[in-house]
Amino acid sequence: MPNGQVVEVEELVKVYPGGTKAVAGIDFAVAQGELVGFLGPNGAGKSTTMKILATLLKKTSGRVRVAGHDVDRDPTAIRRSIGFAMQEVGLDEVTPGREFLVNQGLLYGLPMKEAKKRADELLELVGLTSVGNRKVGTYSGGMRRRIDLVAALIHRPPLVFLDEPTSGLDPQSRLAIWEHLEKLNKDGVSMFLTTQIMEEADRLCPRIAIIDKGKIVAEGSPRGLKQEVGGDVITVNLAATDGRGAQVEQAVALAKERQYVLGVNASGNRLTITVKDGGAAVPDLLRLFNEHQVSVSDLAVSSPTLDDVFLKHTGRKIRAGEAGGDEANTSFRPFLGLAKK
Repeated sequence: MPNGQVVEVEELVKVYPGGTKAVAGIDFAVAQGELVGFLGPNGAGKSTTMKILATLLKKTSGRVRVAGHDVDRDPTAIRRSIGFAMQEVGLDEVTPGREFLVNQGLLYGLPMKEAKKRADELLELVGLTSVGNRKVGTYSGGMRRRIDLVAALIHRPPLVFLDEPTSGLDPQSRLAIWEHLEKLNKDGVSMFLTTQIMEEADRLCPRIAIIDKGKIVAEGSPRGLKQEVGGDVITVNLAATDGRGAQVEQAVALAKERQYVLGVNASGNRLTITVKDGGAAVPDLLRLFNEHQVSVSDLAVSSPTLDDVFLKHTGRKIRAGEAGGDEANTSFRPFLGLAKK
């Protein structure tokens, strides 16, 4: 690519039938060799954006170039240049793993000899050589996700799209996938991934964009974004008592009076209070709440997380799985006369 950008997005908008605006005019780019992540809850616009980039979904407006090609004018060239591991794993249950990868290679136009060689390399990469002759239907969830991932790499694409690459996996399988992705990126593969797992974005992505309701609300390195939150985070759970709403409002008002408090957010009976120095603030806050008969059930102090960054910019927490599916499928249900999930 002449300017070193493998993905260029300007004023991207996607409106589904029925009027749901899944993507509301976003701009971002991915440089060659870069690993960039979209962090946000289900329904935020992540999967819609990725499907547009992969030419699986038509945009409403905006300009999108992938691997040097325009998504509207040359989608075929884009498909030859990318790999795409979708959120929904689609595998041939009755085909052995190695044969499945060989078939994928043949579909991409690789000669049989090269497809077999590449299949063996990829099975070794993700630790599945010993089960390569077993049917995919006998694989565990983590094994299935790994073989689906490397199937997107069979033709050595310079750019890979990963939609929720470790969604639903156990911690051990998730860690294995992360290690493989880090190795691939170090080998020069450009990557763009979506996730709602904060630890995943924190570990894998030198740069992230936080997306909510179709808009990018923050962008930068995980460390830089957390530093913008400032100070420590005190999480206070108030005791469930009669008139809890009034007690929450009182606690928020009291906390805001303190000069060391940088920000306060309330969700239900939980307060998230950002302060300059957590160690010094906790005794004073507890004393303050006690004097005003605000009942505290528990309290915790932590350094800022990406969830705190999301809270700062949206006023709410990222809650994994809250929407129950990607925004494309959800948005079409009312249009088809079906109830929302």
